[in-house]
Amino acid sequence: MGTNARRNEAAMITLFCVRPRGLNIGNDTIFLGLRHLLRGAFDDIVNIVQIPAEEGMEARTIHEMNLYGHGVVVGGGNLYENGQLSIDTNALRALRPPLMLFSLSHGRIYDKLHELVRRTDAMPDSRVLALHEQAALSLARDDATLAYLRALGLDRPLLGGCPSLLVDQIDNAPVASAGCLLAIRNPALMSIPLRHQTRLHTILVDLIAALEAGGAGPVRILCHDTRDVAFASSLADVEYILADDAYAQLALLRAAPLVVTFRLHAFLPCISFGTPAINISYDERSLSLVRTIGMESWDIDLIHSSDVVAEVRNRCARLGDYAALREATKPRRDELEATMRAQTAEFARLVTEYASLELPR
Repeated sequence: MGTNARRNEAAMITLFCVRPRGLNIGNDTIFLGLRHLLRGAFDDIVNIVQIPAEEGMEARTIHEMNLYGHGVVVGGGNLYENGQLSIDTNALRALRPPLMLFSLSHGRIYDKLHELVRRTDAMPDSRVLALHEQAALSLARDDATLAYLRALGLDRPLLGGCPSLLVDQIDNAPVASAGCLLAIRNPALMSIPLRHQTRLHTILVDLIAALEAGGAGPVRILCHDTRDVAFASSLADVEYILADDAYAQLALLRAAPLVVTFRLHAFLPCISFGTPAINISYDERSLSLVRTIGMESWDIDLIHSSDVVAEVRNRCARLGDYAALREATKPRRDELEATMRAQTAEFARLVTEYASLELPR
C-alpha cells in the first residue's frame, strides 16, 4: 500500500537553470532573485540543477535535461551579448521539457567615437531565434533588449526587469555597516574606449577624496570579482572588501549609508533595500536597465560625462531626490515584478503539466 501511495504522489519537480557561473558575484545575486521566484511559483518544493552557461545547451546537457528534468530556465544574465552561452542548435530542437528564457539582456558598448555598437562576442541572431523557436516563455531584462528582440521579428517576449530587484524579500542576516562603499570594476574588464580605461584610476582616487571630504566617512572599495582586487590594491591606502558569497554582499549593501557604484548589480539591490546609491553606467546594458526602472535621471554616463566626480558630488548633496525618485518609480518596479511572477507561474503550470506525463514508477 505504501508503494502505491508513493506512485500516486506528484513527482518532485527538477529544473535545470543555465546561467553565468563565474567570478562575478553579481550573477549569484541575480540567481538568488530567480530562485526566490521559482520557489514561490512551485511552493518551495523544487530541485534546481545549476548548469554553467559555457556547458549550457549542448547535446550532453540537453540529453540529461530530457532524462530527468521537468523544466529548463536559461538566465538571468547578459547571455545574448557576451558569448558565454554554448548552444548546439541541432540538439536544442530535441529538448522536451518546457523552456523559459528569463531576464536575458543584449546591450551595446561604446566605441572610440562614443557611439553604441554591437559587441564582437554578441550571440548570433540565428541562435537567439533558435532559442525562441524552442522557448515557451521569454522575458527581456530591459527595454533595449526588448527592442532588439522585436527587431528580429519576435513578438512573444515580454519586458520583465531583473530579479535582483527583489532581494529585499530574501532573508539575510544583518551585518554592521562597513561605511560608504565604492563598488568598482577592474578597467581591464570594462568594454569601454581605452582612453576611458586609463583615466579611471584618477577618477576613482579623486572620487574617494571627494566623498571623504564631503563627510561620507572612510570609503571602502567593494569588489564583485576576484579580478577587481589587483586594481583595488592600486588605489592608495583605501581598504577593499571582497565578499565570499552573494548573501554577504547583499548584507553589506543593505547596511551601507551610501553606495557609489560602477556595478549595476550593486545599484539594483540598493534600490530594493532603499540604500542611498549613485550608479555610474558605461554601456547600454546598464543605461537601459536603469531607464527601464525609471531611474535614468539619477544615472551618470561615464562616457559622456565631462566631470564624473562633480556629478557624484552633486547627487550626494541631494540624496533626498533619490529617495523621492525611488518612491515615485515604485509602481514601475511593481509592474515588472508582477510580470516576472506571472511568467514564472505560467512556467510552473507548463512544467507541472509536463511532469504529469511521466509513467508511474
